[in-house]
Amino acid sequence: MSESTNQSWGGRFSEPTDAFVARFTASVDFDQRMAQHDIQGSIAHATMLAGVGVLSEEERDVIIAGLKEISEEIARGEFEWSVALEDVHMNIEARLTAKIGITGKKLHTGRSRNDQVATDIRLYLRDEIDAIDAELTRLREGMLGLAEQEADTIMPGFTHLQSAQPVTFGHHLLAWQEMVARDQDRLRDCRVRMNVLPLGAAALAGTTFPIDRHVTSELLGFDRPTENSLDSVSDRDFAIEFTSFASLLMMHLSRMSEELVLWTSAQFDFIDLPDRFCTGSSIMPQKKNPDVPELVRGKTGRVYGHLMSLLTLMKSQPLAYNKDNQEDKEPLFDTIDTVRGSLRAFADMIPAIRAKSDNMYASASKGFATATDLADYLVRKGVAFRDAHEIVGKSVAFGIEQQRDLSEMTLAELQQFSDTIEQDVFDVLTLEGSVAARNHIGGTAPNQVRAAVQRARDALASRA
Repeated sequence: MSESTNQSWGGRFSEPTDAFVARFTASVDFDQRMAQHDIQGSIAHATMLAGVGVLSEEERDVIIAGLKEISEEIARGEFEWSVALEDVHMNIEARLTAKIGITGKKLHTGRSRNDQVATDIRLYLRDEIDAIDAELTRLREGMLGLAEQEADTIMPGFTHLQSAQPVTFGHHLLAWQEMVARDQDRLRDCRVRMNVLPLGAAALAGTTFPIDRHVTSELLGFDRPTENSLDSVSDRDFAIEFTSFASLLMMHLSRMSEELVLWTSAQFDFIDLPDRFCTGSSIMPQKKNPDVPELVRGKTGRVYGHLMSLLTLMKSQPLAYNKDNQEDKEPLFDTIDTVRGSLRAFADMIPAIRAKSDNMYASASKGFATATDLADYLVRKGVAFRDAHEIVGKSVAFGIEQQRDLSEMTLAELQQFSDTIEQDVFDVLTLEGSVAARNHIGGTAPNQVRAAVQRARDALASRA
């Protein structure tokens, strides 16, 4: 295997690859992060080959021992990567052959780099999905803990970023938790579809050697082998599906980030983020900038871009494998890194949020947030809803003129718009009465918030 004639395939060529082309087509600078998974796949492949008699047990043992030594070299940072050897696969195979001799060349029997890389990516992504899944669980647990703590904390609920109805901060946090719960379901669903073994498809048509793909599948923890060799080497749906999940997750984190940025501003002043999640200004000493949520909000765009890159990459490819597919890794890897970093930041930050409950309550007291409660009160008294709507609208107009909330008006002032209104109206015009009245599943009543927290915790425990 000669680097000057391009390692495993140089026999067909009469001259070495141009130096620029060698670097342009090489992937080792970024795909070396799959090295341990490549070794894992090779150990399973060698084990299977020995089981079907293609390798002797002695050859298998020598190959596996060599691969484990290479694994340790890589872990210690002692492995020397070569661009001339193109990719992670050939670098490891060349090193194995240098260590154990001709037996190392036998490892590639019955497989191609096409099915090898398809396997490596799935092995690598599977581990990353499991790590991301754990971070999603940690984030959800943090949200649930804070929601339970703030189940009674009243804040304004918004539509169109205008004060709409009072809710509790705990209820708002549970809305975030629902978003992340759906994301986690999508991620786990993606893992199920991804967890099939391409190895054994070889270049595109399978192999003439008597391989046992079920054995390899079991050794590597896959659910089953793939069904079609052509699709096995060319499929990147799993990478697109993962990046689609990531785009939805980042969209949700971006929405949360936007609210955190707003809430930490002097204009809202609803929450405080610990200093460790913020930075200052080089010129304005009073500044405390919410850089973590701002940066997560900004990173959303790059993940969207990676999804579009992968969709575009695959849209015109004929079966089976094409060199285009080398471009699948950098968008996928960067998506993984971005998601893991963003989730770690959020999982650390959310439980540390301190609610400024007095400011939230004061804000909820503005904007006639209990107007709907007054309309509902009138309907329960027998007034048609459209008439009740008009009565409340006139009451609000009066309140704007007088610069007083509905709850601050006298009974006589309210009765000038409808004599149906009685003293008991003030039970529904308080913020506490408003949130407590939404006492049904999915509602903002504090006892419903606590019940929802428990249901979510039970669901998390059942899926652990």
